[in-house]
Amino acid sequence: MGEAIAITSGKGGVGKSSVALNIGMVLAQLGKRVCLIDVDLGLRNLDVMMGLENRIIYDLGDVMAGRCILSQAMLQDKTEKDLYLLPACKNLHIDRFQIEDLKAVTNQLIQSFDYVLLDAPAGIEKGFQACLACAARAIIVTTLDVTSLQDADRIIGCMMQKQLVSISFVVNRYSMRSVEKGISVSLEDAKRWLGIDFLGYVFEDELMQKANNRGLPVTLHREQRLYACFMSIAKRMMGETVPLPRCTKHTLLSKLFGEQTGFF
Repeated sequence: MGEAIAITSGKGGVGKSSVALNIGMVLAQLGKRVCLIDVDLGLRNLDVMMGLENRIIYDLGDVMAGRCILSQAMLQDKTEKDLYLLPACKNLHIDRFQIEDLKAVTNQLIQSFDYVLLDAPAGIEKGFQACLACAARAIIVTTLDVTSLQDADRIIGCMMQKQLVSISFVVNRYSMRSVEKGISVSLEDAKRWLGIDFLGYVFEDELMQKANNRGLPVTLHREQRLYACFMSIAKRMMGETVPLPRCTKHTLLSKLFGEQTGFF
């Protein structure tokens, strides 16, 4: 039996869906069967990021309403054959969303997948609560902005009441330059602030946005430093002890010849 993990954030705009997708992609590259569930009602993102938006016939809402069986709504990734997507229901109003229906779908999926990643809505509303009810553990995506950390801290309290097996966090858009200039909170301060397990960081990199817009997950580019970030996070999720990618400064030479990713 597999494991259901809720991936969420205290506020929108921190890159949660990008992180969820690329974690799923790397897990699939490691030989795990992975299903992403887009629970961000009315705001389909994952299908566009995966280049699958034109293949949707049924979605999560159709499955929960009994208009189709689960396999009819699931979309296989174009490159990683062990990665699947259950797209969000675009027209389902939150008032008609039933937590028990999502639970039933999730329980069915963990019978045949190693990991079921629920891309939860930001905040603490019904969709977020539904994802927590389905998950064994949760991963919070945050940036090092004070407001993002405040919101992440707020939802940790909600999660602790659900008695999840574990709660951890990932820092997205990490920039050493911003930390050194005092624009962002330091990693160590963020760890102390949140007081939960730290899985890793994803560097600030315009390649992420370009990849999302093209429907090609950034982790398809294994030579890029972002790939190393997600590989480290995925292995830590699986219980392995691995180093974090080394922070390298952007110099003229690195821009000319490409970023070299090392490890501590």
